[in-house]
Amino acid sequence: MIETRHWKIAHGRTLELGAQACIMGVLNVTPDSFSDGGRYTAVESAVARAEAMLAEGAAIIDIGGESTRPGAAPVGAAEEQDRVLPVIEALAKGRDTVLSIDTYRAETAALAIDAGAHIVNDVWGLYKESAIAEVAAKTGAGLMLMHTGREREKLPDVIADQFAFLSRSVEIARKAGVADGQIVLDPGFGFAKDPQENAEIMARFGELAGLGFPFAVGTSRKRFIGHFTGRDVEERAVGTAATSALLRLKGAAIFRVHDVAENRDALRMADAMLAAGK
Repeated sequence: MIETRHWKIAHGRTLELGAQACIMGVLNVTPDSFSDGGRYTAVESAVARAEAMLAEGAAIIDIGGESTRPGAAPVGAAEEQDRVLPVIEALAKGRDTVLSIDTYRAETAALAIDAGAHIVNDVWGLYKESAIAEVAAKTGAGLMLMHTGREREKLPDVIADQFAFLSRSVEIARKAGVADGQIVLDPGFGFAKDPQENAEIMARFGELAGLGFPFAVGTSRKRFIGHFTGRDVEERAVGTAATSALLRLKGAAIFRVHDVAENRDALRMADAMLAAGK
């Protein structure tokens, strides 16, 4: 059975994690994301996509304005903000939707929370701009800290590297005044990890419980799924759902996905197994 925890997020909200799998729907408002770039750059299309994912069972919408795929061209803070803030404002207006901003910039994070976001999802785990931790401490936002292997030398053992990197992320957050109840960790599937490394992290995922925090996972449509299944990016929903179910059984709490309905069904089966095994 997965421990139930209450994740403290901005605007006085909390999310219960553990009792049931929590789905975070991916909403990329970018022209160049690896699987859905260019589809949701207009506010109207982005809002429609978010509403569709919520109807399918997403509990959180994660909005990103800069592609994190390998080799993607970086964008400036102003352009990122021009992409994400109107969408956040539109989704926050008259809705009870939990919103996440996918950014490594403290300025974007602060503006997004002001616009209605509740969570900051930092794919650099505070290593790029540690001031994001100060934003979270000040606003009470939920803080998702992801592991990455980019721009550094990794330790030979994949789990040892997770512990080293993420422990430092947590240390930065705590020093800024972020409460442990605001923090969720993410092993960063696909971020400078080869297919075998991703598979090993999945196989040994239970060891990450030693860090003491809930975990989010983002395997959705990733290249390593294509490596093992032979499927192109648009054909990886089944492979993704399989990884979601397996990681749920090993303790993951939040699942960041593009294909909500398929993962919802897989996760409901995993939750049924966990409930039956009490």
